[in-house]
Amino acid sequence: METRVAVLAIIVREEESVSALNELLHQYGKYIIGRMGVPYRARGVNVISVAMDAPADAISALSGKIGRLSGITAKTVYAPEDALQ
Repeated sequence: METRVAVLAIIVREEESVSALNELLHQYGKYIIGRMGVPYRARGVNVISVAMDAPADAISALSGKIGRLSGITAKTVYAPEDALQ
């Protein structure tokens, strides 16, 4: 199975959606390389980055599911395929 390396950038504006977000991340945990979350209290948001190595359809599915959560925005950046060995 061919995989891609990607980073999911997630902005959380509504704390009520955090448990649903954590459940989704848990479901895709086998693909997650690492995760970093930074609370930005001055602006009332949390910024989360999730590094993944997964099939492209799994990355896309997770990003789409996260993006449908209320008060959460998600965007994905893929590493160039020719940059990886």
